Amino acid sequence: MDAQPVLFTIAKAIHQHGLEVVMIGNSAAALQGAPVTTIDIDFLFRKTPANLKKLKAIAKELGGVLLKPYYPSSDLFRLMRDEDTLQLDFMATIHGIRSFEGLRSRAKRIDLGGHSILVAGLADIIKSKRAAGRVKDRAVIEILKKTLNEKEDHKEE
Repeated sequence: MDAQPVLFTIAKAIHQHGLEVVMIGNSAAALQGAPVTTIDIDFLFRKTPANLKKLKAIAKELGGVLLKPYYPSSDLFRLMRDEDTLQLDFMATIHGIRSFEGLRSRAKRIDLGGHSILVAGLADIIKSKRAAGRVKDRAVIEILKKTLNEKEDHKEE
């Protein structure tokens, strides 16, 4: 399956509504060349009344349902679309990441179909996965570290 059209649609909706987010997790790592897969797309977002209103508008525009909060104790909002099983997770906090502002300052802009979104760097993704400590997160840390090292080696050349 080609994820590009879906990513373009998501980037367009985020851009048009001005949602303050940074993509993180395996989807962000894959956009940076890491050979990983995922069934959802994760975002750290600034949880404000204005941003929540934008998130609801994006869910409506994408034809999805916003489950809010999906896990009451985690402050995670999940956008689901049944027609193609699209799953977007918006988290106000992420293990290993101190603040939205800090992550945003280190993130890089990636163009997706003419709309740019902020994507967490591999070092921050590794940090968050290490801090989460889940088996599925620990399983990809070495792959992400190898990808990060290869990118750094190419910079030096």
